Amino acid sequence: MIRFMGITNENTIVEQDSIENLNFIDYKWFWVDFNGPSEEEVSHLIKTFHFHPLAVEDCIYHSTQRPKLDYYEDYTFFITHIVRENENEIIKEELDFFLGENFIITFHLMPSMEVFQVVDRLTARKNIEEFTSHHVFYEILDKIVDNYFPIIYKIEDKLDEIEENTLNKPMNNLLKELFDTRYLLLNLTHTVNPMRDLLYRMLNSQHLKNITKRKEYFSDIHDHLLKLSEMLMANREITADIRDNYLSLNSHQTNNVMKVLTIMTSIFAPLTFIAGIFGMNFQDMPELSWKYGYPFSLLLMGSVGVSLIYWFKKKGWF
Repeated sequence: MIRFMGITNENTIVEQDSIENLNFIDYKWFWVDFNGPSEEEVSHLIKTFHFHPLAVEDCIYHSTQRPKLDYYEDYTFFITHIVRENENEIIKEELDFFLGENFIITFHLMPSMEVFQVVDRLTARKNIEEFTSHHVFYEILDKIVDNYFPIIYKIEDKLDEIEENTLNKPMNNLLKELFDTRYLLLNLTHTVNPMRDLLYRMLNSQHLKNITKRKEYFSDIHDHLLKLSEMLMANREITADIRDNYLSLNSHQTNNVMKVLTIMTSIFAPLTFIAGIFGMNFQDMPELSWKYGYPFSLLLMGSVGVSLIYWFKKKGWF
């Protein structure tokens, strides 16, 4: 699907769902959105707009590439990432831009909420003369980055639940949730950091004069990405701390169990030894015919057990 939006010299908006038989020089600037286009519609990228085949190939055949920018003679090609969350899974969608002096072309294989929001905002504004193709580019980028925050906030809430464990979940379940959350953070990092680097290149580029003129706007997006990157790093450190705490607690509990079992074994070992001696069937054992032999053996075993318990307690093992 193709959607065309052109701004005339009289600052009126012209919208249509086709770019056939359009004379682009009649517009001060225009925006064409390729939303899940067909092969015939994709052909307009080369046939109508004469974009470089490598850039068109990046749009079609290499989904979710690393965010980047490429300079061409009269336009710049950008690759950005949109992030969605679906049932505790991070889904990345690629949104590509061809940005020129008086045009912007957006290309995405899946419907983009960010693009639709900017379209609605553009058509609703009365002061349309203040908009340019670069302003539209800024608005979409700003929406993309702003939509990263709710996902990270949700992950932070999940980490709080894991750390507090108010539902008393088993440790194995908590560790699985923790490692799943850590994977989500890693996946987000692979998007946020390249987007941060992309904005840094844009702000420091000598080729993007229209962006450097609006440096304060794009710097604001870069600041958000820096904050996101720091949040991701901090949350990954938190997951590492929680993991280490759980593993230490598990090791501590295991050591306590082993200590109790060792103490019990140490107490019953001499008792078993005494019982083994009195259980031998030799004819010449005086205790076998002694009237108080049985009570004596019980008293001896009890004394040994109590003495060992006292000694272990004195050592601080209890």
